Amino acid sequence: MSNDVVKKIVAFGLIAGLAACSSTESVFESAKPKANEKNTDSNLVVTQGACPQVYLREGTAVYRQYAKGVKKDVQGLADPNKLVIQATLDATTRQCRQTSQGLVVTVVVRGRVITGPSGKDGTYTLPIRVAATDGDQTLYSELTKFQVNVPPGQGNAQFVFTKDDVVISNIGTLTRLYAGIDEGPYNTK
Repeated sequence: MSNDVVKKIVAFGLIAGLAACSSTESVFESAKPKANEKNTDSNLVVTQGACPQVYLREGTAVYRQYAKGVKKDVQGLADPNKLVIQATLDATTRQCRQTSQGLVVTVVVRGRVITGPSGKDGTYTLPIRVAATDGDQTLYSELTKFQVNVPPGQGNAQFVFTKDDVVISNIGTLTRLYAGIDEGPYNTK
């Protein structure tokens, strides 16, 4: 199995496990150090209540890519016959652990890509941003070029995006995580 397939299986399992649990304590029980293990930075787990929730930022959960040269209107729409792909983000989850550098968060986002009338099977790049804020202050922001492959004859593909190195050093009472498709420039942090 390829690494991409293994990552997708693990991410779907994480999403399903979190959705199926009625208690967040049980989700992380297996990740807690055993009685005879040392408590090191790599195995400190934070309960989900102390782990900031991931929100899909308004206006960034749907992304439309049109054929080159097509002009979009003020709402970001154009001739539907010129649509190459539409990507939609629909679910998020996260897992946190405390380290000496701060709270390390693994953010997982599920989505789907559908080809349009001007699209075809192949690989498409989605600009996915993960950010953390505390009120008006930005604590973390990074844009990742994430590739999604639409298999031949399918016309669509589900995907799971995982960002496992989000470090937040100054957690506050209003800290929130955001994920979304960001069409802005690809500068990071």
